Amino acid sequence: MNLPNYFLADLPAEATLTAAMIAEACQTLKRNRERYLANRPTHSLVNVLSDVAQRWLEPNYPFRRLALEQGTAATGFSAPTLAAGLDCFFKQFTRENFHALIEQDLGHPRRLDSMVSAEVEHKSGRGAMSVAPELLVHFGAGNLPAPALMSIALGVLVRSAQFVKCASGATLLPRLFAHSLYEAEPKLGACIEIAGWPGGNQALADTLFAEADCVTATGSDSTLEAIRLRLPARVRFLGYGHRVSFAFVASRALSGLASRRIVERAAADVAAWNQMGCLSPHLIYVEEGGDLSAEQFAETLAKEMERREVAEPRGELPVESAAAIASRRSIYELRAAHSPDTRCWFSGNSTAWTVVYEADPRFQLSCLNRFVYVKGVRDLTQALQSADSVRGRVSTVGLAAPDDQAQDMATELARWGASRVCPVGRMQNPPLTWRHDGRPALGDLVGWTDWELE
Repeated sequence: MNLPNYFLADLPAEATLTAAMIAEACQTLKRNRERYLANRPTHSLVNVLSDVAQRWLEPNYPFRRLALEQGTAATGFSAPTLAAGLDCFFKQFTRENFHALIEQDLGHPRRLDSMVSAEVEHKSGRGAMSVAPELLVHFGAGNLPAPALMSIALGVLVRSAQFVKCASGATLLPRLFAHSLYEAEPKLGACIEIAGWPGGNQALADTLFAEADCVTATGSDSTLEAIRLRLPARVRFLGYGHRVSFAFVASRALSGLASRRIVERAAADVAAWNQMGCLSPHLIYVEEGGDLSAEQFAETLAKEMERREVAEPRGELPVESAAAIASRRSIYELRAAHSPDTRCWFSGNSTAWTVVYEADPRFQLSCLNRFVYVKGVRDLTQALQSADSVRGRVSTVGLAAPDDQAQDMATELARWGASRVCPVGRMQNPPLTWRHDGRPALGDLVGWTDWELE
């Protein structure tokens, strides 16, 4: 399948982008938005996004096939891992989920179409409309494709023209998604631009900043701060920085057949997107007193990771990443040889997966790529005390607990500072209505106009 040159990312690798090209692309996007997108009804955009997503779930869809054929070389993920990630992502793109997101964040299904009143506004004699930025600029991270794809979908939903600046070498998936939208509806595709270039080209970035009304960025905290400092004062900035996640397994959840299911789900969380996202668990806390001790949980998890590697291999790593895992493993092998408080299991003749059990409950950052810690604790309170070093930077906590404990535990986690609590097994698969870092996805993008009635 040969892709037409619709986007700057379609140009040959040797092509050089200039500030003039970026400025011209932005002006074209704004004109196209005014002609084709600004006045589109919400339901028609929801239909396009939902229909395209359903096609991405079809095994023979050309864009999906191209993503799996070229994705391993471009992203480092194996084809099975990439396929599983795309399936989880696009299954969320349904009409029902999009409408639920709009009502949740904006309070009315037609809030983006015209002046409307939700029930509480009607009682007080008010109406309101959400107004999108004319040009959205997205700076994507290079580790995962899903955030960039979600940014594009949300931008379409609010009717903004969009310029997506991908990390160097990370344009494939955003580019294919944009092509799939262009194929479904060329006028809509003409309101999106995809480009990529190495960091540090301030002339190109400053041109984008001058044209933008709102900039979103996903990346390290230092990257976000560098962008923030260069933005004009009038430009809204939405930054999603470095976050970590972990899981907690209550002792009463580890009984009988339920233990096996929880271990399988924990392995799925570690394997999803090779543990590279902010939603992936670095560590799993296991409450002592269940049918499985923390050490037994770790040993069972290792067997499940070995089984999963056969069905969904991790894929090759850059030499430096593999070396970091090998170095970390050697530390724990040495500790395990001298103390019963440490044990480790790992894939033979590869760095494909690693499970480390430690009696010390202090939070430990993983080197990722399916390297996970398991630690025993007395209860959730001790787990949170042990994770105090990352308090304020935790995105997701995966929770396995009986129904009569789960609500109280979720409340404790919320008050501690976690912005999302979900069942173990779903950490890397948030719903479309997820409030990213505790903030409303659509609500952050739009402005508001209130209408006070006579």
